[in-house]
Amino acid sequence: MVFSSMTFLYYFLPVVLLTYFMVPRVAKNGVLLLASLFFYAWGEPKYLILMAATILIGYFSGLIIEKNREKMSGRIALYVALFCCLGFLIAFKYVSFLPLPIGISFYTFQLISYIVDVYRGKVKAGRKLINLFTYVVMFPQLIAGPIVRYECVEKELVSRTHSIPMIREGIVRFVIGLGKKVLIANQLGELADIYYKVEENSVIFAWVWAIASALQIYYDFSGYSDMAIGLGRILGFKFPENFDYPYISKSITEFWRRWHMTLGSWFRDYVYIPMGGSRVGKGRLVFNLLVVWTLTGMWHGATWNFAMWGLYFGVLLIVEKLLIRKYIENAKCINHVYVIFATVISFVIFSSDSLNAIGINLSNMFGMSGLKGITDETLYYTVSYGFTLFVSIIGATPLVKLIGSKTMKVAEKYKLDTVVESVVLALILILSTAHLVDGSFNPFLYFRF
Repeated sequence: MVFSSMTFLYYFLPVVLLTYFMVPRVAKNGVLLLASLFFYAWGEPKYLILMAATILIGYFSGLIIEKNREKMSGRIALYVALFCCLGFLIAFKYVSFLPLPIGISFYTFQLISYIVDVYRGKVKAGRKLINLFTYVVMFPQLIAGPIVRYECVEKELVSRTHSIPMIREGIVRFVIGLGKKVLIANQLGELADIYYKVEENSVIFAWVWAIASALQIYYDFSGYSDMAIGLGRILGFKFPENFDYPYISKSITEFWRRWHMTLGSWFRDYVYIPMGGSRVGKGRLVFNLLVVWTLTGMWHGATWNFAMWGLYFGVLLIVEKLLIRKYIENAKCINHVYVIFATVISFVIFSSDSLNAIGINLSNMFGMSGLKGITDETLYYTVSYGFTLFVSIIGATPLVKLIGSKTMKVAEKYKLDTVVESVVLALILILSTAHLVDGSFNPFLYFRF
């Protein structure tokens, strides 16, 4: 079950929210836990046991670590728990004959952060098993993040407040995310899919495909993150942000401070800094970055394109940090072009399903495969999806948010802000529903991670 489905929007979610707000405070975690288990079991009930086993390992190891933090037994408990969690992840994600449990990368990383933070003394081990279960399996962020650390929701798991402003804020965020996913990402996905189906391709259409793929991944995942954050707000939780207009960045370093922020900060705090971070010699810095970015690539999957994608960013960051940082910081406009070009190429690597496909796609883009510059067929599709591309490019900048804020301020003067907001949200919801009813193209790219 995914958020952008009729089953979730009009059956599962209304029933869960109605039940959640009807029960007393003491029962809310129980309702949320049961709903989350049902949500996960809808797609893969057989892997509930795997997820439950991982959580139990985290729960008991956390208690042992907190009690014996300064002793060898506490360290052994830490290593055993990490070995088990990573062992499950490696076995199911990187052994080809085993099917991939949905969301295993996300909930494993959350449990690892919990176990390590207990060892570091940043959080107290959860005494109530139901709270830790609820934290890990909470359906808004279970299958695709954001990666929520225990310290972010520790207090809210015990006691949280609910209010009309929070629910309103959550609804706004959820509906906007739904629109990004259904009205933009899905349309870009259709365009990207056409690239592989046209009878006579072209160089220009290869670039259209590359740009559409990069934007589709952004809208697909950031839209899902918006929906998750919005649902969390409705339920009384404040999840961390995951995207902050990454395509306006002036460097690749900045891009990764804005793209999938919870994954980047996880690798920084639990891998990069423990290895010495950037406070080391140049040789060690290069090693640290290559290790972290190889792992970042492999986190997405056990295929060569993901490994290459991670190494590609690792090399770019090494070049930036050691050679060109001072130049790109002062190169206005050029630095934006550099980031857009570099990230579009990166998502060609990401979106291609093999090393051979990467070579073919890059050859098509740079006119090395004998394609015409443009053909009638590819011109037709480029024009047909031109408006979607234009909207998606503008929407990837803060411009839409700025216009929306100014519009709401004007509406507020005339006491029409609530009406305007309600109309816009209703329109997005109606259009999204119409697209879901009409169309069958509704992929979710990060479902496989």
